[in-house]
Amino acid sequence: MSLANIVVHLDSGPRCSARVALAVKLARREGAHLTGLFAETAGAHRVGVVAAWPPADYVAAAEAARTLFTGATPSLGARARFIDVNRGGEQEILARTTDLARTFDLVILGQTDASARAPVDLPEQLVMESGRPVLVVPSAGTFEDVGHRPLFAWHGSRGAARALHDALPLVTPGADALLVEAGRPGDPPDEFAALALADLAAHGVSARFQSAVVEDVRLMDTLLNQASDHAADLMAVGAFDTSGFPFFGRGSGTRYLLRHMTVPVLFSH
Repeated sequence: MSLANIVVHLDSGPRCSARVALAVKLARREGAHLTGLFAETAGAHRVGVVAAWPPADYVAAAEAARTLFTGATPSLGARARFIDVNRGGEQEILARTTDLARTFDLVILGQTDASARAPVDLPEQLVMESGRPVLVVPSAGTFEDVGHRPLFAWHGSRGAARALHDALPLVTPGADALLVEAGRPGDPPDEFAALALADLAAHGVSARFQSAVVEDVRLMDTLLNQASDHAADLMAVGAFDTSGFPFFGRGSGTRYLLRHMTVPVLFSH
């Protein structure tokens, strides 16, 4: 498995350059094409009752993002390109960015940051509606690469299986991987966890297994603690995956992780 076509979200936020650096690292590692997609909110410029688009501040922000992206991608040559969504309203940005994201192997975004001008619902929207794996980079911390110490959140469910396989292209050779099975008190262990480990091994990923028994409301905190203990640089989870955890029936677990992540998380839905 390999990644051939990656898109990274660009905006004028303070974490954009770090996100681009990680995307470039992955594109170089995989020999992939990389698209920088500029999308942030802005209001049309008005003179009296006449509205004009784009306003000067949007143009300046888009050009700054283009310059940042161009400066970070000379090693990619013709495999790098820049796209401006060229929309200012939140709903237009969400709809158009989702449509664009569906044409890529991997989507890279930043965690929602109050200081940025991207729609606050952008990560959730793309995870739910793009149909693509979405790598979300935390708004704090330094993450120069991913996949050397991955953590796979395992549960006998569709979402966990998809997340595990979506994450495989990001895992580096010789990675120290951890498969964490989360279960409720009294639940029997998943009889197929050993086969999941064997599947990883067939892909050249040597993983250790760990079981975590949790109450519903502590599931995401438990996974974050496991990631910290493992010094993980990547977590793979099934997004909006509620099998066995009815507390998260409306996606509150995924939203909690989007708010409180401490490592890059690959969401699959």
